[in-house]
Amino acid sequence: MSKTITKHALAIAIAGSLCANAWALEPQSIRLSEGVTFTPSLKVAESYDDNFRAVEKSKDSSWITTIAPTFQLNADGRKSAYQLKYTASSDTFHSSHKDNNVDHHFNADAGFDFDARNRLALNAGYHDVEETASADQKIENDKFNTKNIGGVYTYGAQSARTQIELGTNYDELRYTNGNRLNSDKERDAMALRATVFYAVAPKTKVLLEGRHTDYDYKTFSARDSKNKALLAGVTWEATAKTTGTFKVGREKKDFDKSIFDDKSTGMWEAGVTWAPLTYSTFDLNTRRGFDEGEDNASAIKTQSTRLGWKHFWMDRVYTEASYARSDRKYQDIKREDNRDDYGLSVTYQARRWLDVGLGYTYADNDSDVANESFKRNIYALTFNASL
Repeated sequence: MSKTITKHALAIAIAGSLCANAWALEPQSIRLSEGVTFTPSLKVAESYDDNFRAVEKSKDSSWITTIAPTFQLNADGRKSAYQLKYTASSDTFHSSHKDNNVDHHFNADAGFDFDARNRLALNAGYHDVEETASADQKIENDKFNTKNIGGVYTYGAQSARTQIELGTNYDELRYTNGNRLNSDKERDAMALRATVFYAVAPKTKVLLEGRHTDYDYKTFSARDSKNKALLAGVTWEATAKTTGTFKVGREKKDFDKSIFDDKSTGMWEAGVTWAPLTYSTFDLNTRRGFDEGEDNASAIKTQSTRLGWKHFWMDRVYTEASYARSDRKYQDIKREDNRDDYGLSVTYQARRWLDVGLGYTYADNDSDVANESFKRNIYALTFNASL
């Protein structure tokens, strides 16, 4: 099923339009004991999706009611902090009840400041998802879960000239479809990262980063591979108006078996935030590199860019606009997809504990393979509430 990434790509492209208004809330936490707080919140949305399967022909449309409560538990110590977070996101399709589903998201984070030079951040997560935007709806929706656990150790005081970060992450992808559907995508991945930062100015650091990721597929072993990347770059907070990180280098994908040829590509990652005014912010994110393959492709060379703009017109009213472009070249098969995503929303901060948002998103995927192109419009009214 070739469109299992559709939800994720759309979410990246329209993050400002449909869900970022949740961050504007100022929720009041419930104090359970010294240093321990509990924070509930609730998102309710009514949306209309004119192509919720993201297909070229025989489109299905529906009004969709989303109810997503979130429960967050925080515990803070003198040199440590912990967070547990759970979200259940229920989608009710009024024109297609067989597609009703509930996604579950668990996250656990911990941070430790051992002393001025030694810090550790840990993360674990579990996500159980059903995706309606998949290629062959004659069978069933994509149903999968992911598990991950990882951490980042940092050596060096924040004011020191040199800092070192060592990171690791292990994740699993498993499908729960019947008859082993999508089993060829199931995999484990073990990632290692080492980054050295060197300060060249009070608010500017150059960096050198190495990465190694080992992909182990459970059934489609031809895709077993090791990704290696070396990047150099800079991270800065040059002024109060501009912050950002830019990395450029090269990535190589070595397959364990000779069925596919090894691949290499120029690679970059960048994220820049520019705030020319206190009430207006621009964000630019861009990436080039390899994604894992699907539909018999050994890998996918992806180049993506997203530009977002958030502007407060009044104290309680702001708009967000975004545009994203993604070019995906499938390796070892003849396929290329070019996708554009547009998003526009307005949010009214009605109360400290309530945001009301109205958003529109449009996705246009142009593929040179038959029946893989699609257009999709989503209109949404969203309420985000807390205590």
